Amino acid sequence: MKAVQVLLDEPLLRRLDAHEDVRRLGRSAVLRLAAEDWLRRRRRAETTAAYRRAYAAGEGSEEDFTGWSDEGTWPEA
Repeated sequence: MKAVQVLLDEPLLRRLDAHEDVRRLGRSAVLRLAAEDWLRRRRRAETTAAYRRAYAAGEGSEEDFTGWSDEGTWPEA
């Protein structure tokens, strides 16, 4: 791992340090988890935006899926 310097304002640092998970896991571990979560949410948002851009015009999407509804089968209840 590589050490990095992160600046947090005092109120945020106090709130962070007051949490039980931070005391148990440590600041670094919690900040790593937060960074992973942020990156995951950003990637999801970027993927969603890309799909919206791709299908916004509706060009080709109807033709691409024509006939596929007859291909699926529902399981017997």
